[in-house]
Amino acid sequence: MFDLKAVGRRFYDEVFNSGDIGALDDILAEDFVEHEEVPGFSPDKAGVTDFFSMMHQAFPDIHVEVEAMAVDGDQLLTHAVTRGTHRGEFMGIPATGRSVEVPLADRIRFRNGRAVEHWGVTDMMAMMEQLGVIDPDD
Repeated sequence: MFDLKAVGRRFYDEVFNSGDIGALDDILAEDFVEHEEVPGFSPDKAGVTDFFSMMHQAFPDIHVEVEAMAVDGDQLLTHAVTRGTHRGEFMGIPATGRSVEVPLADRIRFRNGRAVEHWGVTDMMAMMEQLGVIDPDD
């Protein structure tokens, strides 16, 4: 049996916090499906790899702090907070130099120790407000 929390910690530590995008080759299955689709990125392993490459260019100091993890059968559930400074283009938004703090929740299904599906909720509205792209009072 695989330690799903250990695989999850590896993902957050290596991919998010250290910027080791290559680690996704070991963590994600070839038939991986992303259910938290992001415009401009395919909902598969290649799209997730491209997304994290873009995130590290846009937020070079990006860091995720895991607040809770739980395992339910073949699924890992995680609540975390992501922080970073907007230093590069992010989805067409030029660098603002602003810091963001964004909560997220992930649900990842595994097969043979590799992620095969991901569902997530990221508070993109809060991120856009913190970047100054939208005004919460409008």
